Amino acid sequence: MNATNNGGLAAACRKLGLAAKAAAGDLASLDTEIKNAWLLRSAERLIASTDEIITANRADLAAAPGYGLTAAAIDRLRLDADRIEGIAAGIRQIAALPDPIGAVLEGFTRPGGLQIVKRRVPLGVVFFIYESRPNVTADAAAICVKSGNAVILRGGKEALHSSLKLVELIQQVGQELGVPAGAVQLVPTTDREAVGHFLQMNDLIDVTIPRGGESLIRRVAAEAKMPVIKHFDGNCHVYVDESADLVMAIRVLVNAKCQRMGVCNACESLLVHREVASEFLPRAATALREQGIELRVDARAAASIPDGVPATEADFSAEFLGPILSIAVVDSLREACDHINRYGSHHTDAIITRCLRAADEFTQRVDSSAVMVNASTRFNDGGVFGLGAEIGISTDKFHARGPCGLKELTSYKYIVRGDGHIRT
Repeated sequence: MNATNNGGLAAACRKLGLAAKAAAGDLASLDTEIKNAWLLRSAERLIASTDEIITANRADLAAAPGYGLTAAAIDRLRLDADRIEGIAAGIRQIAALPDPIGAVLEGFTRPGGLQIVKRRVPLGVVFFIYESRPNVTADAAAICVKSGNAVILRGGKEALHSSLKLVELIQQVGQELGVPAGAVQLVPTTDREAVGHFLQMNDLIDVTIPRGGESLIRRVAAEAKMPVIKHFDGNCHVYVDESADLVMAIRVLVNAKCQRMGVCNACESLLVHREVASEFLPRAATALREQGIELRVDARAAASIPDGVPATEADFSAEFLGPILSIAVVDSLREACDHINRYGSHHTDAIITRCLRAADEFTQRVDSSAVMVNASTRFNDGGVFGLGAEIGISTDKFHARGPCGLKELTSYKYIVRGDGHIRT
């Protein structure tokens, strides 16, 4: 792609879009056996090409300090034989999942004999924009292959060489099986203007899925001419109800916050019922501080955590993605739900309670993609839910919500069969 010539860049982007659109028709009717063979052989090809992939990855690692990547980010970027085996294992897991395409969702016969069937079909062409981790390239390609969708991948510049090699190998296997190369493509330029060109192609691209920082997702939502499946952030809550098992509550809270802090399903805010605040909060503060967490408290929580940092209004809306937690005391479950719906991001929220009625009310009132009862927010994950690799976690209500697995990358069509039927 010619990144210095906007006309050339636009034409190159459209060429990718046209190839994807052409391939989508073939993918929609591809037999499950062929899709599974493509995935399984791709897994084998990646392992057989370990040295090639590692060589490509070294180019990305060499450039990483110039992009300002942290040590943790560089580690996520790094590939070795074990990680390539892990990528291959993920592809095999997707191959083992049931094929959603062609499934009959419902069927019926009208009084006049007209037969109507509602059948699951692919979305068509997916434009996927994502962060720098190269394993995401393989996951996204595999999940689109299995769900019968053509995909245009736009990864981060940090993993460009690694992603190019992975896609090249996956394409090779597809072509050996007679699948068009346009079925899986990677945008080979880091020019940000390329994204803008793709976002205008609603005649070729059926859905865009951005996975990255809030600024990227807001840009995509503002510019895209086609539907977007997105989540802006993950301001997730744990609410400790008045009937909670407090030992359980501490264990779940520490896991939700500390097991992995820089992810969208990590807890960012703690709400505690006033009846248990004085007993629970000092114990929770001790456990959290042992993990290096800074506690930002409202005035009522400060009574039990006097050395906490005073929380601002903005703290309750924040996705910290690090060792900070906001804390508030509430008078009731209803107040907790109202707080979550006001400040949260509709991603993942949890209640710790021994009261079935409280659990039911919480799950009904909290407007989030996943609501946990006596379980960590960290469980909102496609792999944990048994969906295989996810292409993202959506906080939208249309078309998909929560972890986006194979079924979330499908739609449906009605197939109507008659025998010379005419409408009078």
